[in-house]
Amino acid sequence: MLNKDYPKHDMNVVFDMIGDVLAGGDCAENAVEEMNFLNRLFAALPAEAVEYGMRFLHGDKELPSSCDEIMPLYIRLINLAEYCEKIEFLRDIPSAPTSEDIMERQKIMSSLDDHEAMFGKQLLGFKMNSQLPPSIEAEDIKTDAGEAEEESEEQGLHLMNAAAAVFICEDPLKTALFYEKQCGFKASHRDDETMPHIRLERDNISIVLAKGSKEAALPMRDRTGFKYDMYIYASEPFLLQSSLQNSGVSIVEALPDDGESVKSTINRQFVFEDCDRRYICVSQEL
Repeated sequence: MLNKDYPKHDMNVVFDMIGDVLAGGDCAENAVEEMNFLNRLFAALPAEAVEYGMRFLHGDKELPSSCDEIMPLYIRLINLAEYCEKIEFLRDIPSAPTSEDIMERQKIMSSLDDHEAMFGKQLLGFKMNSQLPPSIEAEDIKTDAGEAEEESEEQGLHLMNAAAAVFICEDPLKTALFYEKQCGFKASHRDDETMPHIRLERDNISIVLAKGSKEAALPMRDRTGFKYDMYIYASEPFLLQSSLQNSGVSIVEALPDDGESVKSTINRQFVFEDCDRRYICVSQEL
């Protein structure tokens, strides 16, 4: 539970307050790295997501479902803020502590391990960068331009984390039910964003269903002549094809047998049709 008076709408000030506490020492060696790690992640978020983080910091737990995926970041911020408040409390040593004071301080000191256990752990797919040992000076590091670029990519945040295909549907709810019941997807209704839509997710695949006209909802082959509306790469296409067949999904092109696939000039694949006549190509991931 937080007790300090944090600003309402300025995350930079929050990290400044945390930095001031950690600068005083008496904390875990990687506490400052944890602060910098969280600060960089917040800097990569849109302003609205940061604002929701401020609300969470002030005790508001009724956040929209769009915050679910980044909730671990909000929790890590609370963990670090509580840790800093406890460090500040322990620095203020009473001149004549009572037995109750001693027990309370011992309880707080014991709880620091739980906070520190979270420092440096992977978060939202990112890991905290390890720094060079103090004995290694910058001029001792020899690298060419390619190595420097690779190192920069490893240390930087990936600002694009996932992608989703967009399907325009006359009846998004009907399409969502098809993908849920017959294709194993899970649907979440997103009406708290700019464009109301249904989001389908299975494994690493995401699809956004949005309502549109009959013409806009036509499959790709009717609008452009291109055969497929979406590619899915699967490590075990045979298992997926069998699962879809058992659920009653129409298989337009089945997987070739082993003998035919050796002679084929294209990747091993099958094609199924959804309830809106879209052709989804599932290709073997090599």
